[in-house]
Amino acid sequence: MEKPPFDFFRDHADVFLEMAFRADRLEPLEHPDAEGQNRGRCGDTATVWLKTEGERIVQVALRVEGCLHTVACANAVAELVEGKPVAEAWELTPERVIAFLETLPPDHHHCAELAVGALHRALADLQARRREPWKTPYRKTG
Repeated sequence: MEKPPFDFFRDHADVFLEMAFRADRLEPLEHPDAEGQNRGRCGDTATVWLKTEGERIVQVALRVEGCLHTVACANAVAELVEGKPVAEAWELTPERVIAFLETLPPDHHHCAELAVGALHRALADLQARRREPWKTPYRKTG
C-alpha cells in the first residue's frame, strides 16, 4: 500500500505547530540583560534576548530570519528556558528541543542547533555583562 503524502498540518505534532506559528516573542526586548545571535550554515539567523531577575530568566524575546522550522526551534528554546534558572538554561541541548517539538524533520535538526547556539551566546553575553557591568551601556542591541 502506498503511503499518503505528508500533510503539514495533520502530520505535525500540535506542539510543533504551536511553536512554528507563535509570534508573541518575535520582537526585541527593550533594555535586555543579554543578547545572542547565531547564523546557521543554511543562512537562517536567530537572535535571542534575555531578561533576568537574579539567577532566573524571566523573559525571552526572539528574531528569526529563516524558515518555519527555525521559528519553531527558537520558540521551543524560549519555552524551555523561560522561568528557569540561568544554570539550567546552559544545559539545554538541540536534542532536547527536537524531542520537545516531536515532529521536527531530521533534515531540519540543524535548526535546533542554530536556536540553542543563539541561546548559549546570549547566556555568554549575560556572564560577560555581569563581569563587566560598566560596559553594558556601550553594547549595541537590536
